[in-house]
Amino acid sequence: MNYLRDAVVWLNDPLNWTNPGGVLDRLGEHLTISALAVLLGCLVAWPIGLWLGHSGRGGGAVLLVANVTLAIPTLALLTILPLTFIGFGRPAVVVALAVFAVPPLLANAYTGVRQVDPEARDAARGMGLSGGQLLRRVELPLAVPYLAAGFRTAAVQVVATAALASFVNGGGLGQIIRAGFGLDIAAGGGQVIAGGLLVAGLALLVEGILAVVERAVTPRPLRRVRRAANRRAADATAGG
Repeated sequence: MNYLRDAVVWLNDPLNWTNPGGVLDRLGEHLTISALAVLLGCLVAWPIGLWLGHSGRGGGAVLLVANVTLAIPTLALLTILPLTFIGFGRPAVVVALAVFAVPPLLANAYTGVRQVDPEARDAARGMGLSGGQLLRRVELPLAVPYLAAGFRTAAVQVVATAALASFVNGGGLGQIIRAGFGLDIAAGGGQVIAGGLLVAGLALLVEGILAVVERAVTPRPLRRVRRAANRRAADATAGG
């Protein structure tokens, strides 16, 4: 069987897109779940990361939280959370994916504030700005490129992982893959591949859009600095 050809045939059938439970319905569910999860992750991670970066303390805690949350399998959370008061369905999926989104959001928020030029901080304090004003008026604007980078990483990871929502009846494009597995492999193989292509394509689209946004909010001097840093890191890796 040529499953790739079957996937193309499946994707070219308009009814698979417009019928109830079709691609358009599942795409809307997938985007809703992903957006809610990233939003929840931002509400948790950004205030903590920005404040810790501003205070100059908690770098070890940020690293610990990032490593611990990354070590927790999302599928395990999707299995455990429905057994709690959260129950099955979309809330459990949103919480599990939000946990998955926290590490890049938290780490980039902390790093963005810590990377602010100390001279800019000293100048702001010399003008009489309080700690909160310093964070809002100086550190936060300068940390925006780092926040955008963390948001981009988190969003792409969440969109790609949200396909697992189908395991707890959470909807999304994963339902298409799951339905394909529910059929005989000869009949459903093309649908499984089609669902996988849709998830991968959506993740790449989100990556491309947010890469443009990240570049737009990154000042040109900082772009050059980051390119040079990336080049040095690549050279060090190649030399090692």
